[in-house]
Amino acid sequence: MQMIESVADLEALYDPVVPGALEKVLGHLSPLYEKWIGVSRFVVLSTVGPNGTDASPRGDSGSVVRVVDRHTLWLPDWRGNNRLDSLRNIVEDGRVSLMFLVPGSNNVVRVNGTAQLTADNNVTGQFQRGGKVPRTVIMVTVTEVYFQCAKALLRSRLWDSGDESDGVPSAGEFIGEVRAGFDAQAYDEGYAEYAKDRMW
Repeated sequence: MQMIESVADLEALYDPVVPGALEKVLGHLSPLYEKWIGVSRFVVLSTVGPNGTDASPRGDSGSVVRVVDRHTLWLPDWRGNNRLDSLRNIVEDGRVSLMFLVPGSNNVVRVNGTAQLTADNNVTGQFQRGGKVPRTVIMVTVTEVYFQCAKALLRSRLWDSGDESDGVPSAGEFIGEVRAGFDAQAYDEGYAEYAKDRMW
């Protein structure tokens, strides 16, 4: 199999970049991007570190991030499985990308930048929910923001295809595949309540 090994060979396979794809890129959050991101309850956070890359879904009941100013986003790190893959990467290599989705919209807003972590009570305390606060907050400095055209979501019919989860493996089944004797059914029966209890 012949592999593509240079950027020149890659670019030779494609037409020139569409001018609008470059013109739409901003170096800061405009009022319209602030409005769009403020509605988004779901984002995929991508990081890179010495041990590889990581992409982590993040969600909230309201805006998933706080827009602090046109160059700054704050993303609370709510309770999870404590793998800390994304957070370790941020500490070691601050480059991040975020992909914001809004249910029903076929556009995607993408942010590139750098990030740092803080556990400062003056910051984490601003996200208090039911007496709980995030252990840390990811502070993103925005260097690029732009919208992605709708083709990918239109092709996948992401918002129009309904529930297609029947028959897909459950969380318990994934664990059972690697842990002998694991009771996947019992795990799945308690999983929803467990996740709900640890939401914040």
